[in-house]
Amino acid sequence: MTKASSIKQDIKVTVDAIVFGYSKESGISVLLIKRNIAPFRGDWALPGGFVKEEEALEQAVERELKEEAGISINYLEQLFTFGKPGRDPRMRIVSVAYFGLVKSADFSLFASTDASEAAWFNINELPKLAFDHQEIVGKAIDRLRAKITYEPVGFELLDLKFPFSDLEQLYMLLLGRDIDRRNFKRKIMSLGLVKELDEKAPVLSAGRPAKLYFFDRIKYKELKINGFNLNNLI
Repeated sequence: MTKASSIKQDIKVTVDAIVFGYSKESGISVLLIKRNIAPFRGDWALPGGFVKEEEALEQAVERELKEEAGISINYLEQLFTFGKPGRDPRMRIVSVAYFGLVKSADFSLFASTDASEAAWFNINELPKLAFDHQEIVGKAIDRLRAKITYEPVGFELLDLKFPFSDLEQLYMLLLGRDIDRRNFKRKIMSLGLVKELDEKAPVLSAGRPAKLYFFDRIKYKELKINGFNLNNLI
């Protein structure tokens, strides 16, 4: 008997979903569910669960989001695999985490199956989370903040026509810090990703009406095909 054949494993696989939501009013939030089963019954956690025998990982995470929060997400990106011994008190479990960024106002949450509630929480005001989900959320935030320095993430979260200040606010919220606004605008405009419209935003208070812009998706696709780098964008 070889050493490899003598190793006995009893490891289960789960998936977890880190869905970040954005709104101008609430900032950046993350979707959480309140567990309705042990362990950690009554605690907040990420949506997720065991992968079925016949499922692909992507199918499992889509199913869990539908079952526990009542929503469907068009695209989730694989984040990381978490598998420290003891991370789940039931047994040895390896979890594959997925994350995405959506416009939270587009979703109506509805908890069911293993969840008694589903809600958005600001990333700066998270409750205590079950399992190692605090670590998973932290990893996802780090990935998101790194990603927006080399890829224009989140333009779909803005209105089709938007004042440039809305884009600046989005990036500052995602980064968790201020940016050099003049330099940021110069670099974004030089890439041709954002185009100025011959329109202005409605005046809601005293002051000059702001110019409106739109995100050029065709230019974005061209740049993606040909290769581009947003390092030092912000």
